[in-house]
Amino acid sequence: MISFGLTEEQELLRDTVREFAAREMRELGRPADEAGEVPGEFLEKVWELGLANFAIPEELGGGGLDRSPVTTAVVLEELAFGDAGLAVAATAPSLFVNAILDLGTEEQQHAYLPLFTSSSPHAAALALHEQSVTFDVAHTKTLAEPKGDDFRLSGTKRLVPLGDRASHFLVVARTGAREGLDDLEAFIVPRDAARLSIEADKTMGLRAVPFGRLVLDGVLVPKDARLGGEAGIDARRLVSTARAGTVALAVGQSRAMLEAAAPYAKQRVAFGQPIAQKQVIAFMLAEMQIEVNAMRWMLWKAASELESGAHATKSTQLAQTYAVREAMKIADNGLQVYGGHGYIRDYPVEMWYRNARTLTVLESVAAL
Repeated sequence: MISFGLTEEQELLRDTVREFAAREMRELGRPADEAGEVPGEFLEKVWELGLANFAIPEELGGGGLDRSPVTTAVVLEELAFGDAGLAVAATAPSLFVNAILDLGTEEQQHAYLPLFTSSSPHAAALALHEQSVTFDVAHTKTLAEPKGDDFRLSGTKRLVPLGDRASHFLVVARTGAREGLDDLEAFIVPRDAARLSIEADKTMGLRAVPFGRLVLDGVLVPKDARLGGEAGIDARRLVSTARAGTVALAVGQSRAMLEAAAPYAKQRVAFGQPIAQKQVIAFMLAEMQIEVNAMRWMLWKAASELESGAHATKSTQLAQTYAVREAMKIADNGLQVYGGHGYIRDYPVEMWYRNARTLTVLESVAAL
């Protein structure tokens, strides 16, 4: 029998994260967006939750728990429901940690995972995006060329979360002349690497996240910096977990817009009656609910495939394509429900609209 219900443990975790998001994130989202930075005290509270290290083995100082992509999808949705920008800042290190857990050698796990079990927040990031307007990870331009016992990395990465403070970057690069996911590898690059320059990368939405622009001008890294060692990595799984994580954030963002627009439509009166009683608005709200649910089911399907060990390339791509279209449509419909109030900062709607637009152009800001 197929069930769409959560286990008792998943429900308990969801409720815990939902309470945290309501208490610590919803009211903090607007000030963080206005300031253009994530508060340090917020990252400390997130760190205490153990979102980055719960799956790290106990012998390395972590929680030693099994990681479930479905459970992670539930958690990411709740965080984004609180505030998408803060959710990205909170979960960006998981892109690095999960990749090391899934694809790293034993030596790499022992070298880097203990960084995320300390008492103080630690940041590392996945550098996947490039500056092409129509970026497709399968056509990555960043190149990794063998040079003696090293690799030489050349290219530019954009929209790297926590770029202002990450100690290490996991740089995705092409290792041959062919294009495609099967020709991609990832390299661990320290922040202080020679010939690596880092600049701020400003965005329209998710302004609480300090994004970075990485310029790799022939950066040399040793062969043991190649994720997975000589065997390399399964780039399809790396990309799929990143895409699914971003979709989970889009679901939470869309649900926030829906749950704000529906009660507001019952309160806003036009021509003597609440606009929720007008057929066009009622249909709009119903469609928003349908699409939020559809996005979630597609996400959970992809997450369940990842949990079973499958590549989930097709499922995550379909979920991402659907979420890109519908999350933006839901944001626009919510803006329409609020009318002129949707464009002013008295309400979070205009911020959610900008966040939705930014989320839908990103490949990797969280990971399942």
